[in-house]
Amino acid sequence: MDSAFMILSILLVWVMTPGIAIFYGGFIPKKDTTKMLFETFLLFGVVGLMWFVIGYPLSFEGNNFGIIGNLNHIFLSGINLTAIFPKTTISNSIYILFQMMFAILTPALFLGAIATKKTTKYIIAFVAIWAVLVYYPLVHMVWSSTGFLAKLGVLDFAGGTVIHIDAGITALVLSNFALSKHAQHAEAKEHASGNAFWVLMGTVLLWIGWYGFNAGSALALNAQGIQAFFTTTMAPITAMLTYGLLENHFKGHASMNGICTGVICGLVGITPATGFVTLPASLIIGVVSAAGSYFFINYLKYAWHINDYMDIMGAHGVSGILGSLMTGLFATKAINPNVVNNGLLEGGGFKQFGIQLFAVIFAIAFVFIMNFIIVKVLKKVFKENTDAKSLKHLRTA
Repeated sequence: MDSAFMILSILLVWVMTPGIAIFYGGFIPKKDTTKMLFETFLLFGVVGLMWFVIGYPLSFEGNNFGIIGNLNHIFLSGINLTAIFPKTTISNSIYILFQMMFAILTPALFLGAIATKKTTKYIIAFVAIWAVLVYYPLVHMVWSSTGFLAKLGVLDFAGGTVIHIDAGITALVLSNFALSKHAQHAEAKEHASGNAFWVLMGTVLLWIGWYGFNAGSALALNAQGIQAFFTTTMAPITAMLTYGLLENHFKGHASMNGICTGVICGLVGITPATGFVTLPASLIIGVVSAAGSYFFINYLKYAWHINDYMDIMGAHGVSGILGSLMTGLFATKAINPNVVNNGLLEGGGFKQFGIQLFAVIFAIAFVFIMNFIIVKVLKKVFKENTDAKSLKHLRTA
């Protein structure tokens, strides 16, 4: 039963990658959508192969300083794929495939920051280097039993730090440091148009896929998996309503793009907490995530002169940060016996919140610094021109 549940979860997470491409496609001009769809789908080949060759070993096999694994099992050599993964009833092969879907999805989340403004060669190079220097170490640190953040006691049920803070900060670096001023200006003008139907369909696919993303992270059809399924329903509901109400209050009307963005914020916010918190807590997480992202998207990014026109940092980064912190407020042993310290508002004192706060600050700094270095190196390698003529060429690439 658990194996069947996990195979279904793998398929649901698989759907999220084309789902995010469709979602982003609704925010960009029609002429750019083919390139967005092409490069997002290409990730299945690039990142999927890398996961098989070196990604899984670097993430989960062995340990070096609590930061990264080793390359003793490249191409999964020496790993008994039919053996049971520790502390579960599923095989190693199922766990590896499930984690592969996460590895493929994460770059798809930040790809919108540059997909229409950089060549395919640049994107493949960036994602390949990012996977080795950012994603695999972060996975190891948070989700491997030998990772230093895992040993510290960080709670991240399905990827608040590993995936959403990672994607948000990566998009922030790419959109502000990898693009020329001309490309940023062109992006600001072009994103005034879009397709609300694509946004809605992308949101629907993402929400459906998120059940596999969150509930599947329980690695079994157990109480935590069912709880994750339920909280993955409730948080985006309150987030959708919160975002819509804020739009109505400050802009005079709610919009399709707005309520769909609210859903994404709720899904992101609940991700790190989903199998650790009660249903009332999930409602609060949805409200706070949507409100925090709304004010970043509509006010702070302009006040701070941040180029984030796809609002990847605004939705994934901000809601991921808030969700990770609120895990330290609401996590409880009553829902998940693996919680060692109850959250601050569940009678456990400051300890778990302090651990979550440290993990958030560390993840932001680590992802920012590593991506900044990658961008600067690639600027030397890819001397791309981003004037109007080259942008036109990129759309047909």
